[in-house]
Amino acid sequence: MAAIVTAPSVTAVLVGRSQSDPDRTAATFVTDPLREDGASRLSYAELDVEARSIAVRLRAAGIGRGDRVVLLYPAGLAFLTAFFGCLYAGAVAVPSSLPGRYRHERHRVVRIADDAGAAAILTDTVTRGDVESWIREEGLDRLPLLVTDDGAGPSPDGWTMPSTDHDTLAVLQYTSGSTGDPKGVVITHGNLLHNSENLVGVLGLDEHTPLGGWIPHFHDMGLMGIILPPVLSGAGTVLMSPSTFLKRPHLWLHMIDRFGIHTSAAPDFAYELCTRRVTDEQVAGLDLSRWRFGVDGSEPVRASVLDAFRERFTAYGLRQDTLSPCYGMAEATLFVSGALDVPHSARRVDVEALERNEFRPVADGEPGRPVASCGVVTGAELRIVDPHTHRVLPDGGVGEIWLRGPVIGHGYWNREATNAAEFGATTADGITGHLRTGDLGTLHEGELFITGRIKDVLILRGRNLYPQDIEHELRAQQTELGSLVGACFAVPGQDPGHEDVLVVTHEVRGIKEEERLRALAADMRLTVAREFGAPVGAVLLLRPGGVRRTTSGKIQRSAMRELFRAGALEPTYADYQENLLRPFPVAGQEALAGTGKASV
Repeated sequence: MAAIVTAPSVTAVLVGRSQSDPDRTAATFVTDPLREDGASRLSYAELDVEARSIAVRLRAAGIGRGDRVVLLYPAGLAFLTAFFGCLYAGAVAVPSSLPGRYRHERHRVVRIADDAGAAAILTDTVTRGDVESWIREEGLDRLPLLVTDDGAGPSPDGWTMPSTDHDTLAVLQYTSGSTGDPKGVVITHGNLLHNSENLVGVLGLDEHTPLGGWIPHFHDMGLMGIILPPVLSGAGTVLMSPSTFLKRPHLWLHMIDRFGIHTSAAPDFAYELCTRRVTDEQVAGLDLSRWRFGVDGSEPVRASVLDAFRERFTAYGLRQDTLSPCYGMAEATLFVSGALDVPHSARRVDVEALERNEFRPVADGEPGRPVASCGVVTGAELRIVDPHTHRVLPDGGVGEIWLRGPVIGHGYWNREATNAAEFGATTADGITGHLRTGDLGTLHEGELFITGRIKDVLILRGRNLYPQDIEHELRAQQTELGSLVGACFAVPGQDPGHEDVLVVTHEVRGIKEEERLRALAADMRLTVAREFGAPVGAVLLLRPGGVRRTTSGKIQRSAMRELFRAGALEPTYADYQENLLRPFPVAGQEALAGTGKASV
């Protein structure tokens, strides 16, 4: 197989595939892997013809090289033809989630279209009505809306190859916005080719090793991990709707079995969801022995989650070395490191040392926090740097992860004021051109360990605590919290120096009695005090969906902090400790008395 990265563009690779392997399946979309008719397919020849036709239609509408086109599609094959159609026209694809029902979801897509300076919007026939309503509601009538699967496309014969190379902008990959407004990462054809080549190499892909999964196509792990590398390598991609997985998670595992998927990826919560919800009856006859790599990424990896998943599905052929914690990000096109070809491992580290930004493993039997290894770095040049002094830290020092190399994006779209600092950072010893990731981690014995995110770290009484640790411990000790999500963050306290105190929010389901809610909130407060010694200013129990998350499922702790301070969270039960917490507005309540406990 010829090296992908030697091609001048993604377009050239796909055209070559359509000529050398026209009948080979490029993409499969699965609605139900347990049914013979539960999948539809697209060959390389069909994908090429559709992409050519869409490119001709775009050019006829005056959309060409460098113009940004927003793609609003549900999960399915129509997105792929539209995405490659943009590249075939020399335009820039801007994948996005659908506007959705909620105001913040709809406004996010407006911000993407405005920030990108979109020249057009593409969608399919099924979604057309909803998109048209959203366009009218938001006053975006100036943007032409093209439906790409209506059968009215022009002949593909008029298509000509655009003038594109490694430096040509291909995609604006909007970040999920876990700490702020979405920002469009400038991704070139060269970035996509280098990332795909790297993944093909580290995963050992060829024409017979398909990738597949349910990760949204507008997410970097979906587009640049599950879709592009296998399509460009000739193996083909196998896709499923995220909603199908969330409703019936066992179908993901059956899809891996039926289609012989070599590599599939998912966030950490997906492995936990399968362990909790998949029954023996649902996986009768399941064979996972051909599943080579089960990538765990996109959010902090918890070793206990992978241990439980492996124990649950070993009886169904799951290999001991399949589960593979990885690290990557949209700003690096995707892949940076992965614990591949080895059973996943974790180091138990001294918690007090970690609070001082030191990674110090402890001996067996000693107390410590397990931190999963994200393996060896192959996707970029990586340094661990003190975020304040910019000094490169030795192995074992916890600092900010800095990256550079050909997979690194070319900054954020229209953010020139911040790009020099965030994409061109220089170390104290003069090594320049780094991406500052905002993630905290360390290199230990040649492997990367992620410890948290700078903006999420809680500094309480002079200690550095990680919110994901508190959230995980609460779920581990309070069975009522189940597989729902929580968000912990810090706000100023009541003491004269306004030292920060912790606010704990968590979703609950099926508990309506105030006495049970009160007892649960008290137990949660006790757990945090016992395990972390942190002052808790408030515990808020929310309805399912009450914790704000990104389109890829990441918890938006900064957004939750602002909603709390604005009194906009509307809990089903709230326990406020007024002796610790400064007054904040509380939605639907007058000033609280006593301990500030209230059922809302």
